[in-house]
Amino acid sequence: MKDLFGKAILDYQTGNAPENLITETSISEEDEMSVTYLFRSYAEMPLIEQKALQLARGRVLDAGCGAGSHSLYLQNNPDLDVTAIDISANAVEACRLRGVTNVRQADIMALEGEKYDTILLLMNGAGMCGRLKKITEFLQKVKSLLNEGGQVLVDSSDIIYMFDEDEDGGKWIPGDMDYYGEVTFTISYKGEQEEPFEWMYIDYNTLQNAAYANGFNCDLITEGEHYDYLAKLSV
Repeated sequence: MKDLFGKAILDYQTGNAPENLITETSISEEDEMSVTYLFRSYAEMPLIEQKALQLARGRVLDAGCGAGSHSLYLQNNPDLDVTAIDISANAVEACRLRGVTNVRQADIMALEGEKYDTILLLMNGAGMCGRLKKITEFLQKVKSLLNEGGQVLVDSSDIIYMFDEDEDGGKWIPGDMDYYGEVTFTISYKGEQEEPFEWMYIDYNTLQNAAYANGFNCDLITEGEHYDYLAKLSV
């Protein structure tokens, strides 16, 4: 991986002529994403993210922290002990420069021997497992990182709205898709293109079923304005 997403974050943090990211998925055309959005303050965050941060307690893991905006806000609370991780070395460096006190490059699937009271999977964090067939392995790993009474706060979107309706009023899903929320992402930045990677948007009912199957309780906390939602998983 060229770590272009992280490069854009670090360019913005260091004033190195940042440009917009170009994103494209297997079901959508090219779109521009302003890196500025990743550096949003609490007041600029969607209500779903604000609610998740309000619910955070104890020892917190911000998984896939990106530019570190969630961790920066949470670490101002003396009652919280915040750890931020991301697979992007550039993003981690940007977090350090921004003042995130406890951040390191790591993949949540590789963590061992750590326990948290709250695990944040924000900005569609559950999508990092890539494919629905991997959700059991992913949820079991997350569960192994929770203290007794711990919680996972995860947001995602139901992207069924992106598919055309068929003659019967149902949605037309291509036959080669195992699950309609699975996409392949391509990111371009400053004329370079990242290797395509798998991502997943998971609708609430599918998440709830997977959670129950893996020993979690699953509660719908709130819904956003555009098919998005915040859920809490607990053991």
